[in-house]
Amino acid sequence: MARILDAARAVFVTEGLDVPVREIARRAGVGPATVYRHFPAKETLVAAVFTERVSAWQSAVDGGLADPDPWRGFREAVGKLCALQASDHGFTTAFKSAFPRAVDLTAMRTASLTSAARLLDRAKESGHLRPDVGLADLNLVLRADIGLHARTPAARRRFAALLVRGFEARRSPVGEALDH
Repeated sequence: MARILDAARAVFVTEGLDVPVREIARRAGVGPATVYRHFPAKETLVAAVFTERVSAWQSAVDGGLADPDPWRGFREAVGKLCALQASDHGFTTAFKSAFPRAVDLTAMRTASLTSAARLLDRAKESGHLRPDVGLADLNLVLRADIGLHARTPAARRRFAALLVRGFEARRSPVGEALDH
């Protein structure tokens, strides 16, 4: 089943959701019947890939929360989130529009926002994260990452480092830096 999910993930992010199951099966090295045995409908396969991606996002945030150093945990989580965002290539948006009822997005979103808020709170309490940074700011920079055309690993790391530096409490706020 892992080979099927790997093949589906790769083909969905590069070619979109309209790829036939037969092509996914070919890339996984199995027959279409094997794919349908595990995923009775294409929608269930797409939903499984989406759920796997959401789990990767949650894992990145949970890893940051598990770090005993809140600031390091925040920085590393943001770096991982930017890397995941860069590898998404519009899959999440396509999934949500094509299969809006395939999974309970409300529960996933609530869990994700709760964890992200805890990550931000820990970093603020450590004194390293600016007190005015909130979930909307984190969401904004992750959405900005979608527009990056330079999606090399070095570019993703650079983008993450720049945005973390802008969030750091010891730095002047972005607006003040632009006003001078």
